[in-house]
Amino acid sequence: MEIAIPLFDRFTALDAVGPYEVLSRIPGARVTFVAAEPGPKRTETRMLTLTAEVSLAEMPEPEVIVVPGGLGTRDLMTDEQILGWIRRAHSRSQWTTSVCTGSLLLAAAGILDGLEATTHWLELKTLARYGAQPVERRVVEQGKLITAAGVSSGIDMALTLACHIAGPDVAQAIQLGIEYDPEPPFDAGSTRTAPERIVELVRLAAG
Repeated sequence: MEIAIPLFDRFTALDAVGPYEVLSRIPGARVTFVAAEPGPKRTETRMLTLTAEVSLAEMPEPEVIVVPGGLGTRDLMTDEQILGWIRRAHSRSQWTTSVCTGSLLLAAAGILDGLEATTHWLELKTLARYGAQPVERRVVEQGKLITAAGVSSGIDMALTLACHIAGPDVAQAIQLGIEYDPEPPFDAGSTRTAPERIVELVRLAAG
């Protein structure tokens, strides 16, 4: 199974690497980082680089698409090279997925029109402006479309996808293999549980 993760300048590292760690463990799966132009792509912190092995044109019909998010998505909302690739690839894919603000690119490509979807909580209104129906859930499934909320939820999405592709036993084995059993030290992982002062701190930091 061919799985494509498109990279771009200023993507969020865990948006791409979290799903990669899960999906690369599916028997028979091959995960490939792709980009408009092959080569190194820096994360939004500028401190980590991943290399896209092939161009979008060289991988036009992956069976699975995983679009990560990050600050760089803002520059791609009208970029027909990536949006056109998403549309064409989605028309042939078995699964089309996103993590965090990667769903904004799916929406900008026109494939979330009228559908429930999620993204990072700071960008839910933006998602609505592009025709989707935003919901605050970690993973949202709409047929072959699966969107995940912010950053870490990409692991949840990938495990959900692994279950659809290879069955619950394989998905659970992958979860155990990566020891994904989170016990965070704070109950501040969503706007429903985080103190209001922390929510405002994050809003201010995001500008």
